[in-house]
Amino acid sequence: MIGVVGGGQLAMLLVEAGKKRDVDVVVQTAAKTDPAAKKTNQVILHDPTNPVGTKLLAEKSRLITFENEWVDISSLLSLENNGVSFVPKLQSIRPLINKITQRELLNSLDIPCPDWFPLPIKKSREIVLPADWGFPLMAKAAKGGYDGKGTKIIKNLKQLQEFLLVEKEEQWMLEKWVPFDKELSIVSSRDSKGIVRSLPIVETYQSKQVCDWVLAPADINHDVDLMVRNIVSSLLAELDYVGVIAIEFFYGSEGLLVNEIAPRTHNSGHFSIDACNSSQFDQQICITSGINVPMPEMLVSGALMANLLGLQSNYPITLSQRLDDLRRLPGLNVHWYEKEEEKKAESLVTLLIS
Repeated sequence: MIGVVGGGQLAMLLVEAGKKRDVDVVVQTAAKTDPAAKKTNQVILHDPTNPVGTKLLAEKSRLITFENEWVDISSLLSLENNGVSFVPKLQSIRPLINKITQRELLNSLDIPCPDWFPLPIKKSREIVLPADWGFPLMAKAAKGGYDGKGTKIIKNLKQLQEFLLVEKEEQWMLEKWVPFDKELSIVSSRDSKGIVRSLPIVETYQSKQVCDWVLAPADINHDVDLMVRNIVSSLLAELDYVGVIAIEFFYGSEGLLVNEIAPRTHNSGHFSIDACNSSQFDQQICITSGINVPMPEMLVSGALMANLLGLQSNYPITLSQRLDDLRRLPGLNVHWYEKEEEKKAESLVTLLIS
């Protein structure tokens, strides 16, 4: 049995992948109504950030993996020092749980990324921008941002001054705006023997900083493909990383730039559930449980994945009717997250292209 810290949709899909491998998964999550809790028979009802809950999780599982990077490394180190095994290891994910330490790591390895600098935690009335920076700018919270949360586009000097005047307890960074032609993403895994396996590189499209759709494989030339894979391999080796990782890129006139790194399964890799012989979740289950890890390959010529977000209850037909209509479409696969409130409901659909 393996343990998962977290009970959201990524954990739910890990539970489902475990069932296909006859691997039992126990999750640590705050409520029985969370998506993963509905899919597994064993739940540790503790907030995922609570180390007491993780200790109880360790008593039921041989190895522990994570749904997301919102973990307190310092509170978990005592568990690791007492024999609890985490996949990835805590030291491997330590530089990745914070966007600022991510960027410091990339800079130290001479891996290209957008120009950036950290903002002070306490409010400041003045900041001097580099001479070659203009507007707009992108502000990002160092921790906790996802689906457009923890980001802010700053369009002019007035907005920058207003942003700097707001009291912030958390750390933020400011990033030079990057013009790009495409946003790319790759999900890769590295096993305990150091073997790296990757899903096809995909193109992603964002709407209001939220992933709208993913096209697999991306239409890119061989040089870009090779550079993406070299960057992934370099990072995994540097971190001695074991597990699944996702890296997002900007690609355009300034070349290939790393945008963000996620030390976990990732929204951009969901297409692999239906389009590949081994999904990103299967890769994580195999690595964590010690099963031989397959080399992921596309089963079809291509796949288009779309996120369905924020479905409203005043829609003319019911939610269940809408989902049934989608499921009847040939080549379309629906994965419903089963969140409690329809206004927060999320799902994904994948169209396989033969």
